[in-house]
Amino acid sequence: MPKNKTISLFFMPRSLCGLLIAAALGGCAVGPAYERPEAASSAAWKELPTAPGWVPATPADAMARGEWWKLFGDPVLDQLAERVQVDNQNIAVAVAAYTQAQAAVREQRASLFPTVSLSASTRRSGQTGGGASGATGSSSAALGASWEPDLWGRLRASVSSAQAQAQASEADLAAARLSMLGSLAINYFSLREADVELATLSTTIDGYERSLTIARNRYEAAIAAQTDVLQAQTLLANARQQRAALMRDRATSEHAIAVLTGVPPANFSLPVAEWKPVVPIVSPGLPSELLQRRPDIAAAERAVAAANEQIGIQRSAYFPSFTFDASLGRSTTRWSDLFNASNALWSLGLSLTQVVFDAGAIGARVDQAKGAHEGAVASYRQTVLAAFQAVEDQLTALDSLAEQVAQSRAASAAADRTEQQTDNRYRAGQVNYTDVVVAQVSALNARRSVLQLQVAQQIAAIGLIQALGGGWQASWMAPQ
Repeated sequence: MPKNKTISLFFMPRSLCGLLIAAALGGCAVGPAYERPEAASSAAWKELPTAPGWVPATPADAMARGEWWKLFGDPVLDQLAERVQVDNQNIAVAVAAYTQAQAAVREQRASLFPTVSLSASTRRSGQTGGGASGATGSSSAALGASWEPDLWGRLRASVSSAQAQAQASEADLAAARLSMLGSLAINYFSLREADVELATLSTTIDGYERSLTIARNRYEAAIAAQTDVLQAQTLLANARQQRAALMRDRATSEHAIAVLTGVPPANFSLPVAEWKPVVPIVSPGLPSELLQRRPDIAAAERAVAAANEQIGIQRSAYFPSFTFDASLGRSTTRWSDLFNASNALWSLGLSLTQVVFDAGAIGARVDQAKGAHEGAVASYRQTVLAAFQAVEDQLTALDSLAEQVAQSRAASAAADRTEQQTDNRYRAGQVNYTDVVVAQVSALNARRSVLQLQVAQQIAAIGLIQALGGGWQASWMAPQ
């Protein structure tokens, strides 16, 4: 069992007092000096598109200010983003955690200063019965102060650790805000794309209904087989089923947006509006710049700093701790004499506490702190690697989607011409209705593919913005 040796000194040589005061003012840090861990990096992005004009010369102003959603040029999205930042409950949780972390810093900083307390009491006592009478009273008041000088840097390390944790909490708040705004943008553009697909399907269904009428008329005139009517009915039913599925997807996106803005889905609706398939061009900058722009990297680095301070905090237990105590008080039987300075009692003292034996408990705690630091370093490096991967993935996606959109548009244009020509030939009795069905299905799928690839481009752009940190900057991560 650990044993603490405590010595109380009321009279100290002047040399010892001077030594303690100098040590208290200067302090001796027993923890390791913090150095930001090295992490793997590269000079340039591997998957950066090389097409002329793809990467702008300078980042967009909205991105630099952190208002990255304004790059899409949609006023409705801008309004929803403002609501998310105010009313989203996940962001509110992160704000509360950051407030708590800041309060913890103030609490740790307060330990560097003396503690002053004031106490007072009064009491009346007496005896009843047996002929006794009268009562006596006593009152006391005391002013006390205590201070633990930070000789070995333990208290300052605790403050630094709390500050690092508060900065990590700040980064977590930025990450929560970036995540919620990213979810908003993805759901919003998915909803708008569903609106356009629904409009496309409605136009297509109108055409299918006319085709069904034509097939039925030709069958009744004994010009075409009944299979033409059945195929037309099947095509129309499938299109209506796809429309129902799209309406469900739109409703799901609308519900998600409602929750992100902090309102029940029943109290929220977004009317159909024009969709702007804008894909902003965002400069990824240099890989090394990512270290100070991603909130998760910043939070992981601050966790390393906090863990580093814990090593010093645990090491300080090897050294003695000192506490200065002072008190001034008075005790009297009359309240009027309580503040008589000539009768005041005072005391000054110094206590020293040193662990003599603890069976290696302090060493074990130091080793635990070292292990936690090593784990935090590994987590930081893995976070950096994952961030590089996320950026490379989104760069690849954007490059690939740009090519897919171009090819899909060409395929859609060809499919539209094929559908029109096949329909004309069917009316002239030159082809079977099966050819018409195939052409119509191909044309519809090609139109929808273009729309889906366009929204995929927007989602990939959002993913790249999130991977780059959304324009957020960590001041403590800037190169020294």
